[in-house]
Amino acid sequence: MNAQEIRNAYIKFFEERGHKAIKRSPLVLKDDPTTLFTGSGMQPMIPYLLGEPHPEGRRIVDSQTCLRAQDIDDIGDNRHTTFFEMLGNWSMGDYFKEQQIEWIAEFLFDVVGLDPQKVYVSCYIGNETYEIPRDDEAIALWTKVFAQRGIDAKVVEIGTAENGDKVGMQGGRIFLYDGKENWWSRNGNEENTPIGDPCGPDSEMFYDFGEVAHDASFGEPHPASDSGRFMEIGNNVFMAYKKVAEGKFELLDKPNIDHGSGLERIAAAKLNDADVFKISLMWPIIEKLQDLSGKKYESHTNAMRVIADHLRAATFLAVDGCVPSNKEQGYVMRRLLRRAIRFAFELGIEQNFLEGIVPVITDLYHNDFPEVASKRDEVIAILIKEEKAFRQTLRGGIKQLSKLAYPADGTHGFVTGGTPIGKMVPNELHSLQVDGRAIFTLYDTYGFPSELAVEEAYRQGILVPDSWREDFDKLMQEQRARSQTAAKGTFKGGLGGQTLQHKKYHTATHLMYQALRDVLGDHVVQRGSNITEERLRFDFSHPEKVTREQLDQVEQIVNREIAKDLQVSFAKYPTSEATGSLGALGQFGDRYGDTVKVYSMKDKSSPQDERPFSFEICGGPHVDHTLQLFEDGKKFKITKEEASSAGIRRVKAILV
Repeated sequence: MNAQEIRNAYIKFFEERGHKAIKRSPLVLKDDPTTLFTGSGMQPMIPYLLGEPHPEGRRIVDSQTCLRAQDIDDIGDNRHTTFFEMLGNWSMGDYFKEQQIEWIAEFLFDVVGLDPQKVYVSCYIGNETYEIPRDDEAIALWTKVFAQRGIDAKVVEIGTAENGDKVGMQGGRIFLYDGKENWWSRNGNEENTPIGDPCGPDSEMFYDFGEVAHDASFGEPHPASDSGRFMEIGNNVFMAYKKVAEGKFELLDKPNIDHGSGLERIAAAKLNDADVFKISLMWPIIEKLQDLSGKKYESHTNAMRVIADHLRAATFLAVDGCVPSNKEQGYVMRRLLRRAIRFAFELGIEQNFLEGIVPVITDLYHNDFPEVASKRDEVIAILIKEEKAFRQTLRGGIKQLSKLAYPADGTHGFVTGGTPIGKMVPNELHSLQVDGRAIFTLYDTYGFPSELAVEEAYRQGILVPDSWREDFDKLMQEQRARSQTAAKGTFKGGLGGQTLQHKKYHTATHLMYQALRDVLGDHVVQRGSNITEERLRFDFSHPEKVTREQLDQVEQIVNREIAKDLQVSFAKYPTSEATGSLGALGQFGDRYGDTVKVYSMKDKSSPQDERPFSFEICGGPHVDHTLQLFEDGKKFKITKEEASSAGIRRVKAILV
């Protein structure tokens, strides 16, 4: 039974027991501002677990895609992934412990076929301070489940996980831990449970990969250890309590069940292989990487694991409407993609490898998630654009990193005798280091992400001092201060003056901005402009050269709209409304005040409720109507298109 079959079997199993199957929620939850991503299967269910009736009833089942960006630095071992699926079933005030433990045991042992001799469980040991008893009901139910399968399940009280590292297994099958391991609330253990929240003990299930998988540096083996021997494959949360005051808990009248099982981990257990990257949702990606690189997984394990994980995550982010950017979810997506590309570089894959990998990923999911199938081409295009934009940055950044490194003895750029670092032979090399950049220089000049600069330095054996982040942040603050000072007293639109000719070119810039988005796509965002009496210059985000055919299309659109004699007017709006529901284009949103001026360029004959051709936040000034640009028989003409920086294109245009 492969991972896809396990997913479908789980949904079917609980549907047969009265559960309603629901679609997954997107990775970015628009109605949950407290987190960047859906990080657990229960996260979209919180309102219903807190008491809101679910529209589909009291029994729910699903497979929820999740992303935990905080795990990004752990990727490379055999079990951590930033992207994963949680198989979940819930009872909102319906069935409770008895049915849940019996059903999940039946699913794991009888449907999936896991060997019960290799499965261990943990339960809650209780807390006298808060007068919460140990979970004897769950202990008894698990004892019964194992007995039905010929196993005498010894109960062992461990307490803390740290104590488990000392005392080990002691022949146990059911292990009792404290609230740090086996209590659920939105904020962790009993003490940290928010007042007013439902909460309760949980019971986790672990698969034993055997002594060969145990890392003795973690101490004695036991289920809650991170030694590698045991892998958590599921968790039953028994939401039986409510915290009513500091240190005081009361039983709920109608307790809830919240169950989550890691699909990838169950699939690994089914294979009896602790490497989750060998399951059916991962291994085809690894196989494609081996084909593209000519290298073997066994010798390049870390790089291939990082790529496989990160590209799965980036693919689903794109499916759910996220695009690479420098803010919030888009920044994490960009970091995932760029780390994957950097590791592909390490494998020797220096040509558009996403064209080969992303279709493999979409094919793994399109049968079970229709949205993946319907957005396949769009997703591939988004990711390939980011790859093309970053390839140039990557090559330049790696090359510059070694140039910016200096000997750890402080002789910046030179060793004793004045030999430049770049010309030293190996036996002359001192220990090299880069400071806060060098890393800022790579970021500011070459667009090289700071985290990747640090990773690349480590890969090249270049030292990075602990103070690098502090120095980097200080330089960033200084740059922002300089930018704000330089911006005072100047026009936001890059105007060099207020003559009629300046106003004409400023108006033309707005028209061209919208025309570029019409031709190239909505990813086009203004990155700067400069307007004189002779021409306009406009910088915008776009990952590749704009063809002459595309430039001709932009010209045609601008000249067409000018000829309509659009009326130019402005109105003031609250900034949140302008950038939100009204969808006005803008630049440097973090510099806006509470209100903004939004300029509209609209055909007088068009309906009142029709959106203007150009609708953009701007301080002005502009002409009153667009035919003024055609005075003296002039037309709009793009004279030049070129790269401005990585991922940024520049066009120049005139009225001639």
